[in-house]
Amino acid sequence: MKRRQIFGISLSLILINLAAVVERADENLLPSVYKEISEAFGAGPSDLGYLTFIRNFARGLASPLAGVLVINYDRPTVLSMGTFCWALSTAAVGVSQSFLQVAFWTAINGIGLAIVIPALHSFIADSYTDGSRGRGFGLLSLVGSIGGIGGGVVATLMAGQQYWGMPGWRFAFILVATFSSMIGILVLLFVVDPVGKPLGITHNSGEDEEKNDLIDKGNPRSAASILLESWTAMRAVMKVQTFQIIVLQGLVGSLPWTAMVFFTMWFQLIGFDHNSAATLVSLFAIGCATGSFLGGLIADHLSRIYPHSGRIICAQFSAFMGIPFSWFLLKVIPQLVSSYSTFGATLLLMGLTISWNATAANRPMFAEVVPTKHRTMIYAFDRALEGSFSSLAAPLVGILSERIYGYDSKSVDPVFGSKREALALSKGLISMMAIPFGLCCLFYTPLYHIFRRDRENARLAALKEQEMN
Repeated sequence: MKRRQIFGISLSLILINLAAVVERADENLLPSVYKEISEAFGAGPSDLGYLTFIRNFARGLASPLAGVLVINYDRPTVLSMGTFCWALSTAAVGVSQSFLQVAFWTAINGIGLAIVIPALHSFIADSYTDGSRGRGFGLLSLVGSIGGIGGGVVATLMAGQQYWGMPGWRFAFILVATFSSMIGILVLLFVVDPVGKPLGITHNSGEDEEKNDLIDKGNPRSAASILLESWTAMRAVMKVQTFQIIVLQGLVGSLPWTAMVFFTMWFQLIGFDHNSAATLVSLFAIGCATGSFLGGLIADHLSRIYPHSGRIICAQFSAFMGIPFSWFLLKVIPQLVSSYSTFGATLLLMGLTISWNATAANRPMFAEVVPTKHRTMIYAFDRALEGSFSSLAAPLVGILSERIYGYDSKSVDPVFGSKREALALSKGLISMMAIPFGLCCLFYTPLYHIFRRDRENARLAALKEQEMN
């Protein structure tokens, strides 16, 4: 039953991609109802930015937990743990009665996401070969984006309604929590780990084989053993220079994406209603979903022609395109309701071109520079470092908008928004988008020399381990 296929695709991969759908839906809920949360709790942009900061920072700090958990549990179990954690916290946000309660459960939500995301990425890395990982990660991003679009659109449309006496934005959180729990159960029951279980760090001595036999028979590892293996994996990952460079670009490259959580609120301030704002953000999400998949395919093709530089070229192109598109979207297009078509076309094209980095380069390259046993750990540490730093972007946008550009939440009309506040928010957004995109493009450059060496080292290490086995 667990190894059955549907339309030629394994049931495990189908459920893993469904987990990505609900993960992105959950992730997009909060920014989609910023306006309603602002009205319900009297919060300004900086307060809302702190919510995103809290979740991303908690997610960053907790990401190494995923690497530790897969040492003693298979990835379907780890994925289920994280899914149930985020489902519980999502439902709790929906029934929170104060801003502090929302902040607390948002942090718990970040921990759940921290457990799931690295495990998802390493699962995909182990399910595809080197030359096709761009397609695998692109597909994961594509279907995940469908969930993001659905979560964002549904939450935005429901926000202005009432359901059985409950505000629509609260009901949306409970609805997504229910679906998340269902997917978590299905993953636990039917997903098979592609490299077996447990996914521990194994060695070749008879003593270690005996230890693994005991584990397979149900005897748990000691805490000291788990910590030792975790520390070994962490040290091995942190020494890889390709990992260091990709994390460095990610520290600044992830800032614009965190700042973009204000897009829905920005469009509503311009004067767009819930439906129009949801449509515009959905066009951007559709562009990103399609672009991430196309970027993965293009990078796969280029990597066959230029094995050591094809993926880096794709990443630099995508990062550079963020500069002109950010400037045109936030500075050139008149911030009027009549600019709806121009906003829509720009967001679609922007999404198509700026969304390649993760699927075309970062995630496939990570899988090629470390052994299979360290893959979850490398994805976990990438999320830990990038997520913690990028979490600063959202509150910085709010602080810049309020303290430098004059945003005043009391001047916002609940129905028609505020042109002045929309302009202030757009200035805060461009400050956290254009410059980071440029730095991200620049920081990829050392990989033209470093990636080739690390890739060869990983291959030699894998061959040596196979010969010893």
